Amino acid sequence: MTGTTHSAPHPRRVAVACQGGGSHTAFTAGVLKSLLRAEERADYKICALSGTSGGAICAALAWYGLLKVEHGEWHREQAVRILDDFWRDNAAQLPWERFWNDWSVGLIRLHMQGRLPELKASPYAPQAAVTSALLTQLAPRREFFDLRALLEKYLRLDEVAQPVMDPRLLIGAVGVLSGKFKAFDSLAAEISIDAVLASTTLPSLFQAIRIGDEIYWDGLFSQNPPVRELLLGLEVQQKPDEIWVVRINAQQLATEPTSVEEIEDRRNALAGNLSLNHELDVINKVNLWMDEGKFKSPHAKRIQIHWIEMSPKLSARLGYVTKLNRDPEFLAGLIADGEAQAEAFLARRASAVASV
Repeated sequence: MTGTTHSAPHPRRVAVACQGGGSHTAFTAGVLKSLLRAEERADYKICALSGTSGGAICAALAWYGLLKVEHGEWHREQAVRILDDFWRDNAAQLPWERFWNDWSVGLIRLHMQGRLPELKASPYAPQAAVTSALLTQLAPRREFFDLRALLEKYLRLDEVAQPVMDPRLLIGAVGVLSGKFKAFDSLAAEISIDAVLASTTLPSLFQAIRIGDEIYWDGLFSQNPPVRELLLGLEVQQKPDEIWVVRINAQQLATEPTSVEEIEDRRNALAGNLSLNHELDVINKVNLWMDEGKFKSPHAKRIQIHWIEMSPKLSARLGYVTKLNRDPEFLAGLIADGEAQAEAFLARRASAVASV
């Protein structure tokens, strides 16, 4: 039994790849909300999701919701609601949490403006461990400071029987010791809370996550998000027909970055786009060779690539510091923009298909 119906007899297989970017990935939650709602009546089926850092969290929540729907355990709106509920819980709700959020964001902004010296400490230092433990234990809501507790509240992965092929989930991280990219894969039964945490672990703030013989840092240092694994080792009919990339890091800028925050934000965006652009360039090159008749293979498939991006008005207001902002109104605005941009994308896509 499944909870999904499709208007088309053979819906297009779509993989959704979600970039990371801290609080900015609340935008991705909005995008996924619209895509999950529209999937039931549209000509596409989400066959895979991939994500890195905050994008990995959103992808994992959507994947979990889709599985619940496919198994007949949830209605589709419950799969949509889990994204809203997670980000609402992640936001600074209580007065003390709002104070902490405003203080920490303001402090980082002062560092960026050069008004305060930047004090760095290893997350392995005893004082860092003590501070983290105190914040977790004394906070009125533990999940505000404890991401593991927050993830465990929403992702009941013990209820999911892996391996899972359709929909498939890939979570990007990097092996600190090996220096190799890692895409935790539901097809290999590798999805766990630790895998999601590995993808979100910034080394300047948190200790690395150990899984097996390797330790992992944030996937922003590797694939942002994984793409090539969406295609490798699959039969042609299992591969996606389209890849929709939810972009958090702007590809282009209108003006030269001049402040410390603008420069740091641009460095972060360029690093985050590097691997993604390379992987997409390979797909585009194969598409071109197939169109020109230069490459033929029974294992190859032409794959369309589309982007879903923030509105220019919203993007212009964001920067390096706002990636750490957990103000509830700020996050709600990002989610709303994600929903609007996804709906606009689906409308353009439907119009293009109708005109063919």
